[in-house]
Amino acid sequence: MIRMHLDEIEIDEGLVRSLVAEQFPEWSGLPLRLVEPMGTVHAIYRLGDALCVRLPRRHGPTEPGSKELEWLPKLAPLLPVEIPVPVAQGRPAATYPWFWEVHTWVDGDTVPVEAIDRIEAARDLAALIGTMQQVDPAGAPPGRGIPLAERDREFRRWLERFEGDPIVNAEWERALAAPPWEGPPVWHHGDLDARNWIVRDGRISGVIDWGAMGVGDPACDVMVAWKLHSPEARDAFHEALAVDDATRDRARGWVISQAVAILAYYTPANNPTLYREAEAWLELALAERS
Repeated sequence: MIRMHLDEIEIDEGLVRSLVAEQFPEWSGLPLRLVEPMGTVHAIYRLGDALCVRLPRRHGPTEPGSKELEWLPKLAPLLPVEIPVPVAQGRPAATYPWFWEVHTWVDGDTVPVEAIDRIEAARDLAALIGTMQQVDPAGAPPGRGIPLAERDREFRRWLERFEGDPIVNAEWERALAAPPWEGPPVWHHGDLDARNWIVRDGRISGVIDWGAMGVGDPACDVMVAWKLHSPEARDAFHEALAVDDATRDRARGWVISQAVAILAYYTPANNPTLYREAEAWLELALAERS
């Protein structure tokens, strides 16, 4: 397995198979295979036809329970796409230090953005985000949708490694100047990259990787408009979701900051798919300079 992080632990099929056999012997005879593209946070293995195993690559949980365990079963019946539902949580072992989970498998394919109808994808994503924003936020955990200003210090660190590009800096400042979210916190996924879309028959039918979910500013989901790699699809998304100007400006800041962080941290060798994605996001966002 390619190492994306200097401090990640090695996870291979032998380790996963031994953990499953030790803790869930009823599944020990099922086929096991690595899922591609690889996750940046988790190593994911398909287990049989109906399950998958998710193991943190680094900084995993040392206490039982998780947002996914509590909230995905509640969200699943409310959303217009299929999502994974946890069915078990594994424990740390002598060979692996953290809690890990077994989820249901969401059937379909992960495909490049350009391989599907991007206008339809824009509308499908807008429908998902709009539905999530109507889910009752009472008792929900905070998600990725923090105020953009709270990302500023981290962004400056990444920008230094990105050679301090003055154009990128000016566009970030423009995003920071946008009015903050003043509405109630709303549900969001927080990581709607194409690698987390599941496609069947050319349409987005499922969404995976809900670790950044929670409630907050919707701009962190609205940034998916630039992840469609198309000005027309970006505009179709904003029209379908009726995005206000301030949220659009913050979302553009989100995608710029995320692209810079990815391009500063990863390389074309250790994460080629995500690296190319981030290049496309940044190019589209900077093309809107006024």
